Amino acid sequence: MFELKKNEDKYHFVLKASNGQVILSSQMYASKASATNGIESVKKNCADDARFERKTAKNGKFHFNITSTNGQIVGSSQMYASESGMNNGIESVKKNAPGAETKEV
Repeated sequence: MFELKKNEDKYHFVLKASNGQVILSSQMYASKASATNGIESVKKNCADDARFERKTAKNGKFHFNITSTNGQIVGSSQMYASESGMNNGIESVKKNAPGAETKEV
């Protein structure tokens, strides 16, 4: 499920797995419409493995970004202790995002 949240005058979203764990978080958007477009971009782009940027942080942990067709980062993952954990997170986005409902909280 995508949760669309308002924080003061900005919006952002998170994608949660069925167990409630946050898989992906967005940047802050100036409008609700922009955040909603971000959600649609994740749904559209998550089927393409090339849209996932796999990264290793300086502390050795792993994380990923999902990008839109213009290369802009649409969402970022949490940090994972292992590369396999990161890959499982990517697979979870691919599986959960396309049909996920959006709930405003």
